[in-house]
Amino acid sequence: MKKISLLITMFCLVLAGMAQKDASPRFADLITSESLKKHLTIIAGEEMEGRETGTEGQRKAAAYIEAQFKQMGLKTAAGITGYQQFYPLYQDSLLSSSLNIGSAGAQYGVDYICPAMNNENGTFESNKIVFAGYGIDDVNYTDYVSLDVKGKLVLMFLGEPKKDGIYLVTGTNKSSDWTSPGLSKKLATAASYGAAGVLLINPSQESFNQRTIDNSKKTSVYFPRIKANETVSNALLSHAFAKKIIGDMADSLIRLARKSEPIDRNMLKEISINSSFNYTKSRNIINASNVIGIIEGSDKKDEYVFLTAHYDHLGKRDGKIYYGADDDGSGTVAVMQMAEAFVKAKAAGKGPRRTMVFMTVSGEEKGLWGSEYYSDHPIYPLEKTSVDLNTDMIGRIDTERKKDDTLNYIYVVGHDKLSSELPLINEAMNNKYTQLVFDYKFDDPEDPNRIYYRSDHYNFARKGVPVLFFYDGMLKSDYHKPTDTVDKINWSLFEKRARMIFHTAWEIANRDEMLKRDLAIPTGRR
Repeated sequence: MKKISLLITMFCLVLAGMAQKDASPRFADLITSESLKKHLTIIAGEEMEGRETGTEGQRKAAAYIEAQFKQMGLKTAAGITGYQQFYPLYQDSLLSSSLNIGSAGAQYGVDYICPAMNNENGTFESNKIVFAGYGIDDVNYTDYVSLDVKGKLVLMFLGEPKKDGIYLVTGTNKSSDWTSPGLSKKLATAASYGAAGVLLINPSQESFNQRTIDNSKKTSVYFPRIKANETVSNALLSHAFAKKIIGDMADSLIRLARKSEPIDRNMLKEISINSSFNYTKSRNIINASNVIGIIEGSDKKDEYVFLTAHYDHLGKRDGKIYYGADDDGSGTVAVMQMAEAFVKAKAAGKGPRRTMVFMTVSGEEKGLWGSEYYSDHPIYPLEKTSVDLNTDMIGRIDTERKKDDTLNYIYVVGHDKLSSELPLINEAMNNKYTQLVFDYKFDDPEDPNRIYYRSDHYNFARKGVPVLFFYDGMLKSDYHKPTDTVDKINWSLFEKRARMIFHTAWEIANRDEMLKRDLAIPTGRR
């Protein structure tokens, strides 16, 4: 930290020596508690119904943000109509399914189920069943060595093996993504080897209760990450039906898999038996959106500075509205107010050199859907995106923080990743204008909450864009409860935090060079 402090001091001296008069305080002062409260009272109000992605409440919130962007004079982004970038969500329902192995047909709900999330419309026929253990193909452990599955039905267990408490894939006591998300990865692997279909056994699920059966026939709204050609038709078997196929080895194999022990796939030889499968479902497509407005830059307009926040929350549950005032109504209205301040700066002849992109996304609470969609379908080149400053919860106080600076702090996440210049700029702007205490505790590699991977900046970072994530740390108290309401906001601290982010964005938007990308892209996973 001493080295960082020295660098920050030097950086401040450089800034102080700049000939151009600093205009940012004049416009940062336009971000006020009153204006933040005005918008947050609406965004986190009863009419928005908790803003759950894919619902009318989310669409109302998007319409409100769009109207504000239009009113303040932001331009629309190239390639989209209006201010909303729409992306599709799916909701599927089973129409029909049949599975025949040998001469007898399997009964849905008794012998097998087909989770709608993991199946596309399709059929297959096969005369061979091949056992593939856990269905894993990883550099540290594989079930596919010398295994020919092309055109055949593959039988595998869910889960992954470990020995003496250590998982064979990761070499640690933590499981890999062959467990979670797990199934999609196993199906994609089987598809890549040319399998006709997959039969799955969950070692801890002997049979199917009615709730499981009903849930298998429909999905909730979901974000379509898997393409049809990246998966394969599959069915989950009851243990009783699996035993009819496997025979005498079934009990031994299930017992090993239940303990997550390594399984020699040669314990079960290839089975010659005719099999056929048919699956059809209906699909309802629901559009969600990211709301985007821009201010075009001057001499560096083909480079971009993003200010982001998520405007969705948890909606209504058991008749109660989850208002999401702090999470992330606070970030949403902060982005709106920073946008208005930049608009007024440009009108006064102090416009940014780089193009400013103000983006509020949906789907964060569901799994960072909106930012994932943008990063995979960018409107502006990610290699020309200098930074994403992401704001997710900056209006409250961390109830677990027992320090004297409780009314003058913010958690800054991502300072030691991707760009060595970014934390120096952020610290310098804060020291010059706002004097908040910066706490970097969530950048600890051992952070049990994995905060770095839990908000929308992550989808920029995974593509190599430098990011900072600003956060108040409110993980307990009213987090994800109906009581996260506007009356709990600390308005003066909220205002100060938003101004600090504005000053940082101003400096990055107007400096001579884009931020260096001189640190490694983090390889951790969500």
